[in-house]
Amino acid sequence: SPMAEFYFRRLIEEAGLAKCIAVQSAAVSNEEEGNPVYPLAKRTLAQHGIGCKGKVSQVITPDMYNEYDYIVCMDNSNIQIMERLLRLGKGHKAKRLLDYVPEENLAYHGRDVKDPWYTRNFDQAWDDITVGCEALLETIRAEASLK
Repeated sequence: SPMAEFYFRRLIEEAGLAKCIAVQSAAVSNEEEGNPVYPLAKRTLAQHGIGCKGKVSQVITPDMYNEYDYIVCMDNSNIQIMERLLRLGKGHKAKRLLDYVPEENLAYHGRDVKDPWYTRNFDQAWDDITVGCEALLETIRAEASLK
C-alpha cells in the first residue's frame, strides 16, 4: 500500500530512524504496474500532509522479498497471492500489518486492513494503516533495540 509506505516513512523520519529503516511498497499483481498512486489514495495522503510524488506501482520480486527483514501485507489475500507468485513455502516472513497491533487492541489486532479499493472508504483504511504502522514501528524498535 502506498498509503502505508508513505505514512511509515513519515513515522520513521519523525523518529530519526530514516537512515536505519528502508521502506518500499510493492503489489502482488501487475494490474497497476507502472501506474501512479491511485487518485483517492493520493488525496488521502495529501489530506494528512503527505506527498507521494513519483511513486509508481511495481510488483514484488524475489530479490525484494529477500532484501527486506519485514514483508508486510494489508490482508490475507495479498499474502496468499504473494505465496504463489514467489513460490514461498511454509514459515515465510510475510505478515499482515494489523498482526503487529498488540492482542489487547481487539478492534485492530489480527485482522485485515479494510481494502479501500473495494470499500471506497479511504478514511477507514487510513485509520487501519496508521494504527498498524505505529505498531510495526514499535515492533521494529523493540526487535532491533532502536530508540
